[in-house]
Amino acid sequence: MKIKEKEFETILQDLKSIATEMGAKVRFERGDFKGGYCILQDSKVIVINKLSSLQKKVAILSSALHQLGAENIFIPPKIREVIDEMDDDKQSN
Repeated sequence: MKIKEKEFETILQDLKSIATEMGAKVRFERGDFKGGYCILQDSKVIVINKLSSLQKKVAILSSALHQLGAENIFIPPKIREVIDEMDDDKQSN
């Protein structure tokens, strides 16, 4: 799936909404880290480096949603394709 540069912001917002629906809090922070999913004091948290590119933010959020079990809920097909593709890219690396 080829994603246009201007679509990444919309996709990021859609992924963030899905994460919120799944009970996870998404935080954009600065620091020396890549980001990912964790549990902090019984709360699901996805932390993403604020300085990362939009593509990297989408990849991190997609991976975190996969870890949260996004395959078990309805997600619009285009967003589902992004999550699956990002996960496939991570598996091949």
